[in-house]
Amino acid sequence: MSVVIRLALAFVALSVAQVVIYKFVPVPFTYTMLFDSNGATREWVPIGKISHAMVDAAIAGEDAKFCSHIGFDQDAIATAWRRNQAGGRIRGGSTISQQTAKNVFLWQGGGYARKALEAWYTVLIEAIWGKRRIMEVYLNVAETGIGTYGVESGAQRYFAKPASELSKVEAARIAAAFPLPKVRAVIGATGSVRRHGNIIAARENVVRRDYDGCVFE
Repeated sequence: MSVVIRLALAFVALSVAQVVIYKFVPVPFTYTMLFDSNGATREWVPIGKISHAMVDAAIAGEDAKFCSHIGFDQDAIATAWRRNQAGGRIRGGSTISQQTAKNVFLWQGGGYARKALEAWYTVLIEAIWGKRRIMEVYLNVAETGIGTYGVESGAQRYFAKPASELSKVEAARIAAAFPLPKVRAVIGATGSVRRHGNIIAARENVVRRDYDGCVFE
């Protein structure tokens, strides 16, 4: 057996082991947290202690098809590709599953190698974790502000309350900042960020009625 094949098999075994472990164990840190020059404040909480509104806001703002896709949203990827080919600001088509895979197991930034690894880990967490666990991990590791990670720390920082008590509007404000948490304001948001937060808040009832069943079965 060649060295390349052995290394490939070793990687597969290691990556599967990582995903299996994190199905049951809280993720202790991510590479982004480790290398954040602002530090990393984060408190892990189970999804049962996260506001239903926060889950709905995440789906409404980041991945409307979260419960229906198997890790990848082909329509979003195609739309992002067309926009990027047209020039201007680069847009992504990543689902919550892809973002979780990247945040937990990989590093920030682009590149085909990282995107390939992201796709592999996305397949694994969809198969091994399931949607509820993916959402739980996502809401605990996502950056919610400068040096702030997870919605529990975000809720405490911005609203002085636990994530379990976030209102629809408060959850929408946090979700609106997810794409650019270091520059988007949660408190006192104006302009497009405020409008985006209002749109998310308005969509939450629709998500709760039709699109969050995979999390709240």
